[in-house]
Amino acid sequence: MASSDRLRLYALSKDKEVRRFDYPEVFVLLLTVTLITIKFDFNSTSMALFVAVCLPSLMILIYNYRRSANFWTSNIVVFLLSTVIGSMQFCSVLSLSLVLLLGIRIIVNEPENRVKLITVSVVTSAMFYYVSVILYGTGIECEGGWLPSTVLLASITAFLWQFWGIYHKYINYDEIAQQAAGRINIMASVINKLTRFVPLQVWQPIVKTDNPVSVSNKRAKLSIMFSDIVGFTELSDSLSADNLADILNTYMHCMTVIANKHGAVLDKFIGDGMVCFFGEPDSRGARQDALDCVAMAIDMRREMRSLRQKWRLMGFEGLHLRIGITTGYCHVGNFGSNSRLSYTLIGKEANLAARLESAATKGEILISESTYDYICHDYECEYGGGYQLKGFEKKVDAWQVLDPDANKGHFSKWVDHTLPGFNLHLNFKDMKENDYKEIRDRLNFALERIEQEKQAAVFDSNENKN
Repeated sequence: MASSDRLRLYALSKDKEVRRFDYPEVFVLLLTVTLITIKFDFNSTSMALFVAVCLPSLMILIYNYRRSANFWTSNIVVFLLSTVIGSMQFCSVLSLSLVLLLGIRIIVNEPENRVKLITVSVVTSAMFYYVSVILYGTGIECEGGWLPSTVLLASITAFLWQFWGIYHKYINYDEIAQQAAGRINIMASVINKLTRFVPLQVWQPIVKTDNPVSVSNKRAKLSIMFSDIVGFTELSDSLSADNLADILNTYMHCMTVIANKHGAVLDKFIGDGMVCFFGEPDSRGARQDALDCVAMAIDMRREMRSLRQKWRLMGFEGLHLRIGITTGYCHVGNFGSNSRLSYTLIGKEANLAARLESAATKGEILISESTYDYICHDYECEYGGGYQLKGFEKKVDAWQVLDPDANKGHFSKWVDHTLPGFNLHLNFKDMKENDYKEIRDRLNFALERIEQEKQAAVFDSNENKN
């Protein structure tokens, strides 16, 4: 909520608060001591009680008019009510009337102040009861006549006044709460939209801890992946902007889902490429980070096979993924200025991953020696040779990560084969049991058509010979 909105709501609530007097008990006190003085024929004791109660009550009326309630004024009101109750020796109807107001005054105070006010009430009542017994004895007559009923009626009126005021205060706060809730919902919606532009691992700690954000970075060991689509630049020259955007958005969506599944920090999209890394802000150890990075790359390459089949049906051929991965120390964190920050990484290893991606051929995952040392016991790799990469004086040794399903034969979860006029792509992971029959029927139909075409080709060949 903007500061101007908060000030407006605060002014609204204060304006509604100051239009009422928060101590209606004071009027009842003034009425009660006045009636007591009249009832007891203005004797010295009743006049002393009148003066002792009237002066503080009038000061409260003058000072607290159009001001909000506070603990010390409430404390004085409780003291005066208890004084009258004790002085009248706990006269039943009169005391119950004033106790009603006393209870309301204690309840509307803060919880931490209630015990203090109760203590003041008990001590004051007992003390003035003792004083009253000394002065009057125990023969005060206050049960009959018009005094108790008049005070009771005044107390009920004051009670209803308090209830009416509390009710209006509740309505006021409810209105403010609804306005605040509406603004919070708008802010939550805006934040939810903005988080799509920031990696999950970056915005979640900020939201949870509300720590200050500043320009800061540190040196950390990361596993970094660069990827892009081979042939996308050539394809973009022959496609409309709508088709190009559709292909790119579909590709990015699928790759983002895989990156999130493996816990990668998706740093940025660069045209048809993307940059991901593991190791910060949540690292599982350098070896596990490298394994997670390679597993993510393999899943992306497999997903690209499925996308390639869909795009072939749309008439877009030859789209393959290439990936470069390395593991090493980089500086990672918030770069930029106090008004514009970007969570990213810089360093030689990031450049190496980018160069390996450029050197990879279509469908290849090239990894550096540092990454190979971490993952070689879990993934089958093939030495690709030494690459002379731009920006590196010496040749860089690199390995190709082979598909784990490539050598499983009948146990493989993937079947992918392409020839001129023939595309076969089976992804057993995504197949559903209900689809097996239809897949089998389609394959049988394709085999029958192959046999028909083969027989037709043989017949045409014999005809040509004759």
